[in-house]
Amino acid sequence: MPSVIVAADHNLRVDSMPDIQTLLETAYDADGVLLLEGDLGGAFFDLHSGIAGELFQKCTNYRLRLALVVPDPAAHGERFTELAREHAQHKLIRFFALESDALQWLETL
Repeated sequence: MPSVIVAADHNLRVDSMPDIQTLLETAYDADGVLLLEGDLGGAFFDLHSGIAGELFQKCTNYRLRLALVVPDPAAHGERFTELAREHAQHKLIRFFALESDALQWLETL
C-alpha cells in the first residue's frame, strides 16, 4: 500500500515558498501528500504569488503525487478554477471536492 502523508497530521501548511521545502522533506519517502483547503494559505490561492506553481513543479520533478481538497475552487477566483479544472485528470496533481476521494486516489498507484 502506498505511503501517504496527510499534511495536517504533520502540522504542515503551505503559506510561503519555504513551506514547500519543508513539505518535500517531510514527504521524502512517501508516495503522496494530501493537502486540505485549510492547509493552504491565502498566497497559495493567489496565482500571482507563484506558490502553487512552485509546489506543482517540485511535486512533478520529484514524482510525488499531490491531492488537494478544495471543495469549491470558484471561491478562489476564475483563474484558480481554471487551474483546478486543468488538473482534473493530471497524472501527479489533482484537485478533489472530498477528502475520501483524494485519499482513495492517493492510495491507488
